[in-house]
Amino acid sequence: IVAGDDCVYLYQPDERGPCFAFDGHKLLTHWHRGYLLQLTHNNKSPSNRQTSPSEKHILNIYDLDNKFIAYSAAFDDVIDVLAEWGSFYVLTRDRTLYMLQEKDTQTKLEMLFKKNLFVMAINLAKSQHLDNDGLSEIFRQYGDHLYVKGDHDGAIQQYIRTIGKLEPSYVIRKFLDAQRIHNLTAYLQALHRQSLANADHTTLLLNCYTKLKDSSKLEEFIKSNESEVHFDVEIAIKVLRQAGYHSHAVFLAERHMHHEWYLKIQLEDLKNYQEALRYIGRLPFDQAESNMKRYGKILMHHVPESSTILLKRLCTDYHPNKDSADRDSLDRPAENKANPEEFIPVFANNPRELRAFLEHMIEVDPFSPEGVYDTLLELRLQDWAHEQDPGKKVLQEAALSLLRSDNTVFDKALVLCQMHNFKEGVLYLYEKGKLYQQIMHYHMQNEEYGKVVEACKRYGDSEVCLWEQALGYFARKEENCKAYISEVLQHIDENNLMPPLLVVQTLAHNSTASLSVIKDYLINKLERETQQIEEDERKIRQYREETAHLRAEIQELKTCAKIFQKTKCSMCNSPLELPSVHFLCGHSFHQHIWHFKSVAEGQKSDTPLLHGLFSYILFCILDCVNSSYVYV
Repeated sequence: IVAGDDCVYLYQPDERGPCFAFDGHKLLTHWHRGYLLQLTHNNKSPSNRQTSPSEKHILNIYDLDNKFIAYSAAFDDVIDVLAEWGSFYVLTRDRTLYMLQEKDTQTKLEMLFKKNLFVMAINLAKSQHLDNDGLSEIFRQYGDHLYVKGDHDGAIQQYIRTIGKLEPSYVIRKFLDAQRIHNLTAYLQALHRQSLANADHTTLLLNCYTKLKDSSKLEEFIKSNESEVHFDVEIAIKVLRQAGYHSHAVFLAERHMHHEWYLKIQLEDLKNYQEALRYIGRLPFDQAESNMKRYGKILMHHVPESSTILLKRLCTDYHPNKDSADRDSLDRPAENKANPEEFIPVFANNPRELRAFLEHMIEVDPFSPEGVYDTLLELRLQDWAHEQDPGKKVLQEAALSLLRSDNTVFDKALVLCQMHNFKEGVLYLYEKGKLYQQIMHYHMQNEEYGKVVEACKRYGDSEVCLWEQALGYFARKEENCKAYISEVLQHIDENNLMPPLLVVQTLAHNSTASLSVIKDYLINKLERETQQIEEDERKIRQYREETAHLRAEIQELKTCAKIFQKTKCSMCNSPLELPSVHFLCGHSFHQHIWHFKSVAEGQKSDTPLLHGLFSYILFCILDCVNSSYVYV
């Protein structure tokens, strides 16, 4: 330190330091812990170089970093000033030693606060490396001071420096007046920049923008880079939508991929149905499917053709459009196929589009869910019921083609055909389900007599009871059904399906059926019964004669000797040679034929040959009354 009358020079070991201007003749200069101590004459006259015993000395301690006088006092006849143990010691000529101790930082700050020297207090706190909590408290007090003075712009700048330490509601309550909305906006912007804003703060900031009608600031806020977004996007969308800034809300929703909000605003507020449909077509499969289920009816009502095309894509092999917002989904090849049955309610008031959609699904995927076939069948039956004669045949064939597929649910299809009185379909399903009695009952209900007989002929082999039911049906009719009854009776008679008594009892219920109807049936039946009786009696007589003859032979075998006079073998028809075998039935064989065996080469056991011979001998044995044989 080099001190002159005009200034003080500071030097570093390798360079010159700063220079400070202090007037007066310096008697003593010290540097201690960042403080500059100077002892000067009280008399400022530069000509007076000598110190008289009665002169007073001025001791000044400067804080050069914070640029304020830390201490200033007058002493009598100062001999020396020492800096040791963290304090200054002032020795005067009257043998008095004064000790000057540095106050702690908090005491210094309180003294500065009382004098409203907040800028100096801030600098002091920074030089003393005060923590953030301490600095924040100084900024708050400084802001309160400026707020009371009416300097709202300066106050809000100090409050901004407290963000992160001071509760935001403390500041917001002070600036809720409409006249201070600019200051509140500045504070809320700073709060968002530091990512410390909650949903309420975002709502309040956007409301400030809308109140100020500051579209430029609003656009700057919502169009900031994604890395600079420091607010709750969903809350911002809600506020913008409520304030009527639909275009800004749509931009925010699309940019941050809030698909639900984007579609809700486009459909409910902007009524831009085509754009909403285009946006759904760019979404990944799962989100596109869920949004079509949610908004499909609205879109189908306003843009039916485009909606149908999108649903066809969604239910076959869906891939998002190339400008999809979700690029990652395009890199994952997957089989994206929705269930078309779940989208049928979307076409509630659009039967034409529904028919085109279902026909496309069946054409692309023949194994579509059963609900697709059932719904398409219902549509075709409705068209068939309302169509006039020229096109009715074509629609009938179209409906029958669906019934022939294996994907149609039998019960549902049958109910639909019955509801629309689709006769061909009902009969086809009855036949497909082998419900032959139902076919009979259907023709009976419609009094189609010829169809009843035809059904009996067609399905009677599978269910013979159909003829019996047909006879009972015609028997209950009071109309003249003689021709049909005769035809049924003829078939019953030919195949002997019913007892005659049951036939007579069945026809007894018909008052129009006279004896002439059943006359031929009864005559034929009686004639055949008579012939059968005669044939049975003839066979009885024959069996009795044969039985008597056999009994006589048996008695003869038991009581008389049997003489064998055969001269030739019954098998080889050669003259018999001894030894030979004779049976009581009258057959005789050579012994070598009866016991003929041959051992095949390489075999250990006997193998019988001439299977025809042994079969014949076995027949002869069974033909004998007595199984014993004579061995000669």
